Amino acid sequence: MRRHELTDQEWELLAPLIPRAATGRPRVKDRQVVNGMVYKIRTGISWRDLPERYGPWKTVYTRFRRYALDGVFTRALQQIQARADTAGDLDWLVQIDSTIVRAHQHAAATGRKGGATGRTNRNDHALGRSRGGLTTKIHLACDGRGRPLAVLLTPGQRHDSVCARPLLERIRVPRTGQGRPRCRPDRVIADKAYSSRGFRAYLRRRGIACTIPEKNDQQRHRHNRGRHGGRPPTFDRQVYRRRNVVERCFNQLKGFRGIATRYDKTATSYEAAVNLASLLLWARSV
Repeated sequence: MRRHELTDQEWELLAPLIPRAATGRPRVKDRQVVNGMVYKIRTGISWRDLPERYGPWKTVYTRFRRYALDGVFTRALQQIQARADTAGDLDWLVQIDSTIVRAHQHAAATGRKGGATGRTNRNDHALGRSRGGLTTKIHLACDGRGRPLAVLLTPGQRHDSVCARPLLERIRVPRTGQGRPRCRPDRVIADKAYSSRGFRAYLRRRGIACTIPEKNDQQRHRHNRGRHGGRPPTFDRQVYRRRNVVERCFNQLKGFRGIATRYDKTATSYEAAVNLASLLLWARSV
């Protein structure tokens, strides 16, 4: 096994989750191709610069693109989460946060040429312009052990609180037996950016407890209204100390150079790369 490649234990876990061709001519081995994908996102190199030991670069890219469009890595991530939930290894104390990544000039080209090339791509390809140039924001929900549960990509200037609800709605852990997938955490921990009356009301409707600090201006506004300002939201400082878990999860994801800087032109490919990195984090923790 070479550096940046799957171990035997990781491949035994991932092999059943990778689709295989039932018919057709012999093709490059799945493990060889997946190792090429992992090497690419780990090092951040161009597809054309892949070492020859992974086979033709175009074969690796074509299969990665096919997996991205079919949602293969998303389904595989859900299946490995389902196994952990069945074994009681999934901590439903969920933390949410976001991080901004710079888009390389190769990734920025698609946003200027106008529009999506297919049904699966948004018009902006999750590219936004801010002071730092073109950026993408990764919104992440992770479990209490710092393993990704759901990912949402938006342009870099999008506010966190706007994306909190669609991010939580992406959490979907299937049951290994009968029953609907689990979508509701026991508790959500977030920073002040998510402190809004609308988001708190949404969590109450779903029966989800939350630990979110109140913003200073919200506190002043409530005090100025006197008895009409209502009660302050419940806040547990001891529970909030665990919020650093999501920061450590981002740190592990950005250990992949292809995640820390976005090189993919389309949002579909970049999200697939994030899901593949998340899948590796899960494979190394179970």
